[in-house]
Amino acid sequence: MTITEERGRGYGYRDLPRLMELMTGDEKHGPAATSTLDALWVLYDRVLRVGPERPDDPARDRFLLSKGHGPMAYYAVLAAKGFVPVDWLPGFGSYDSPLGHHPDRVLVPGAEIGSGSLGHGLPIAVGTALGLRAQGLDEPRVWALVGDAELDEGSNHEAIAFAGPAGLERLHTVVIDNASASHARPGGIAARFEAAGWSAATVDGRDHEALYAAFTAPHPGRPHVVVARVEPKSA
Repeated sequence: MTITEERGRGYGYRDLPRLMELMTGDEKHGPAATSTLDALWVLYDRVLRVGPERPDDPARDRFLLSKGHGPMAYYAVLAAKGFVPVDWLPGFGSYDSPLGHHPDRVLVPGAEIGSGSLGHGLPIAVGTALGLRAQGLDEPRVWALVGDAELDEGSNHEAIAFAGPAGLERLHTVVIDNASASHARPGGIAARFEAAGWSAATVDGRDHEALYAAFTAPHPGRPHVVVARVEPKSA
């Protein structure tokens, strides 16, 4: 069955490796992509209130991929959920493809930000949550997915320190921990967020039920972080 013949069929989690295999060429950042696969799938399949039929709905949840330098898993999930055509995947990274080595919010339906510069996604998520609150939009939730190495950037720590006391309850962060950060933190990643007033959970980043439970855990009056531990990044 060709890609064209498959148009319109539904895709599930088991289809994601095959969808990712359609993306070839250089600069794939395979480990960065595969580390996010399960967290992305659980979010888009069971948690996020956003769909391809109305990707700009003001009431939608906002998902910001800060870990944007390995977007293959993100593109595969967007294709599986109907945001982008599966036919786009083989052109990944080519000159005339909308699917660049870093997602572009102007070119990729469903992408909220252009991402890839380490350390900027969580600060943007904080600003997004503040903006929604200022508009009186209390239902949309804001999700940012970051890598553990991004937490070496000072901009993230400013965002973490601000969001807790500000009581940004609609703000959620997923940290993909593949042991690639340069600087250790006493007590681990979750402890850093908790010290700033966040609710925190640490789970197996490949366990879908554990991820779902952590993503949907109540955290009244506080932002929430889920540290998703996956296999260490190979050298």
